[in-house]
Amino acid sequence: MSNLDIQAIRAAFPILKREVNGKPLVYLDNGATTQKPQVVIDAILNYYTDMNSNVHRGVHYLSQISTDAFEVTRRKVQEFIHAKHDYEIIITKGTTDSINLVSTCYGGAFIHEGDEVIISAMEHHSNIVPWQMLCEAKGAKLQVIPMKESGELDMDAYRSLLNANTKLVSVNYVSNALGTINPVKEIIDLAHAAGAVVLIDAAQAIQHIKIDVQELDVDFLVFSGHKMYGPTGVGVLYGKEELLNKMPPYQGGGDMIKDVTFEKTTYNELPFKFEAGTPNIEAGITLNAAIDFINDLGIDNIKAYEDELLAYATEKLSEVEGIRFIGTAKEKSSVISFVVDGTHPYDIGVILDKLGIAVRTGHHCAQPVMDQFHIPGTVRASLAVYNTKEEIDALVAGVKRAVAMLV
Repeated sequence: MSNLDIQAIRAAFPILKREVNGKPLVYLDNGATTQKPQVVIDAILNYYTDMNSNVHRGVHYLSQISTDAFEVTRRKVQEFIHAKHDYEIIITKGTTDSINLVSTCYGGAFIHEGDEVIISAMEHHSNIVPWQMLCEAKGAKLQVIPMKESGELDMDAYRSLLNANTKLVSVNYVSNALGTINPVKEIIDLAHAAGAVVLIDAAQAIQHIKIDVQELDVDFLVFSGHKMYGPTGVGVLYGKEELLNKMPPYQGGGDMIKDVTFEKTTYNELPFKFEAGTPNIEAGITLNAAIDFINDLGIDNIKAYEDELLAYATEKLSEVEGIRFIGTAKEKSSVISFVVDGTHPYDIGVILDKLGIAVRTGHHCAQPVMDQFHIPGTVRASLAVYNTKEEIDALVAGVKRAVAMLV
């Protein structure tokens, strides 16, 4: 049983008090983005009312306190994922931006014709398309780890894909479409044994599961602020110091330079080499408050409660006649995807919305997953620490009502 006071947690999120279509909001689209607690909202307001200024460039007071606050977040992220150095934390626009940075800078420099990049069959489009683009440009080969009907990766097939030509492996920690928790430590160890580097997409894991990058020995790890109760437009790329130092800059501009002449530019040191231009300062600073919110609750407490909620939702939704769960892995996190015989996911989603229940429908930017299961999409309910069993009951009742109307 959870040690968390869920009602007190819910009270910290102003939006959960609102109604939708005359019904209390039941927000179950947390895989797309989480809602924001008052402490994050207050931090945003505080930035604009008390310290608004550009960072890293001014000698005046506001610039100094903004810069200090921005760098506090960097150190907070370092502690949160147990990175060795704070300069291994690159502040980006989000997960997609972070993956593209690695594919452009590391891939551009170290992936060559005939090399191979491995991804998995359950990746989000943002962890497919950048590698396709890289392989097409370089004459490299993109390999895909197949997925079982349970929504689990075929690890035997993964082992067989690894070879001397494998230079990089990029997989998600948790599937956004299925909720599968992948065996990332084993994936990393096998890749390293083959001489490849590894990127882990932790966008759907960072808010649910304790992550220690040194224990994992991961080379790159990426995630977004807005999926962990923080603001949009900010994310993180963690990279091992040795690799980041070898990589060329991502973009040219201010702050990523030491000296500029028309003849030659000398690039800045880490982490600034990869942070050209004015960042999303407000979001970078207020991500700190989101991490504090998670730390105050305790990531292990969050996981225990969400696991309990996921088990309850799976049990209760099983009562729906004709339901088929998509993704039945033994290890799952906070996502339940399903279809119902004789219905289209979109139609169920529209009816649920009329009842004030927010879910996601469609392919969830994971079209190859849907193709494997021969479906157009799913209804996805994704959970967060502020959700309740009563909300799950409302979801189940809403799905039953929708099915009765549609079948």
